[in-house]
Amino acid sequence: MEGVEDTIRVGVEEEFHVIDLRNLRLAARADLLLEGLPPESFARELQRSTVESNSAPFLRLEELARDLCGLRGQLIRQADELGLGITAAGSSPLVEKGEQKVSPEPRYEQMLSDYQQLTREQLICGTHVHAEVRDPDLAVAVAHRLTPWLPPLLALSASSPYWDGEDTGYASYRSLVWQRWPTAGPIARYESAAEYQEMIEELIRSEVITDSGMLYFDIRPSQHVPTVELRICDSCPRIEDIVLITGLFRALVARELEAVRQGVERDVHLEAVRAATWQAARSGLEGELIDPVSGVPRPAPDVIRRLVEGLRPQLEETDDWDLVSGLAEQALAGGSSAERQRRAFARRGRLADVVDLLLTETRDCDWDRPANDPPAYRSAAS
Repeated sequence: MEGVEDTIRVGVEEEFHVIDLRNLRLAARADLLLEGLPPESFARELQRSTVESNSAPFLRLEELARDLCGLRGQLIRQADELGLGITAAGSSPLVEKGEQKVSPEPRYEQMLSDYQQLTREQLICGTHVHAEVRDPDLAVAVAHRLTPWLPPLLALSASSPYWDGEDTGYASYRSLVWQRWPTAGPIARYESAAEYQEMIEELIRSEVITDSGMLYFDIRPSQHVPTVELRICDSCPRIEDIVLITGLFRALVARELEAVRQGVERDVHLEAVRAATWQAARSGLEGELIDPVSGVPRPAPDVIRRLVEGLRPQLEETDDWDLVSGLAEQALAGGSSAERQRRAFARRGRLADVVDLLLTETRDCDWDRPANDPPAYRSAAS
């Protein structure tokens, strides 16, 4: 890898559903799981049925992949000891909403009081990718300028077709649930980090949000580490899809940083970005996506391949071209997680089979092993 000192480090936060293997429904037992896991790598989330893992930052995508597999392994082994399952997906098909509770923290309890049904229905999980950008002004500028390129990344991650026991007709219903929050969606343009901070303080003064952690933009400058954080994506059952998205996101950030330095302007229309995001949530990889360059719909494989090819200089700079282009073709050949889930359901008309598929794909994480078709994980409810 040439110019290692200039290469952007990347890290990933993964959110996971905790599953009761007796009935394949969400289990509000995350706190019990976390008792046996290192706090520097795992944390509670808003819902007691969700656990978050945090990778270290890496230069090499292969090293990131191994770290993510290691974290999943720790979590799954702990869950096995407790008779629980772990799934990485935007939503879980089977839920008893009345049994779900927020984590016992004052901040989360205040959110429940303030936002009511939004909080109770926040039964979703995402993949968050951090790309290192140490200059706060550049981080703010890049975040806005990248918004047209995020919908294809959402499509690559789409894994939430089922909600409350029904097929929603969307590939990523999680993204629609997420958009209901008052500070969700594409980030506007700000001229500096100082102006961005003024916006945050104005929102806090309005008392619609209580802290900067409640900025739920699709992409944002991180408030606690020097990165730009991609937040639009569903959780991904397959580590390969996370590595693909991370590689593309890093290349996008690198390309846009260079464009900013060269004074290249970007004319971003947030209305068009919202429309493209909805289209990606609706179709995933199985329909059409809005081309970020032309603004017209094209078959999803064409948009993804154009995105990858357009980033070839940046991907070659970090020695990621072969890996990322290969993973993109693999993703297009296999289809989105949403499509795989629907195929699993179509075989016998059972949502239990969908959960079994997600348990299997989440567990099947060995970056150094050639891809294969592992035997399906079978829960007690199968």
